[in-house]
Amino acid sequence: MRLNARPLVAATAAILAAGFPAATASAASTGQVLIFSTEFEPVTTYDAPSGCHQAPSTAHVLINETDEAVRIYADPFCATGSLVVAPGHGAHVPPGTGSFHA
Repeated sequence: MRLNARPLVAATAAILAAGFPAATASAASTGQVLIFSTEFEPVTTYDAPSGCHQAPSTAHVLINETDEAVRIYADPFCATGSLVVAPGHGAHVPPGTGSFHA
């Protein structure tokens, strides 16, 4: 007897998607992401960020004041490898960092 796994995989995926709606829909984070660049520039504030945001070219420190992890990327499209910044934490941003995703 040969078992076809395709219906089983489809049913499992449907159950997981229904059980974890936050994983399938991107909602805005609660809180702020702050980026400090230089002493001569005001802090850049992103309120309730959602999705990919281009960071200032002079970004130096990112502070995650949201309720979710934030990822920092080297490119402006949030497509390369990333550094994860946990909620309530900050990180020095590598020079030329292009973007972050909340």
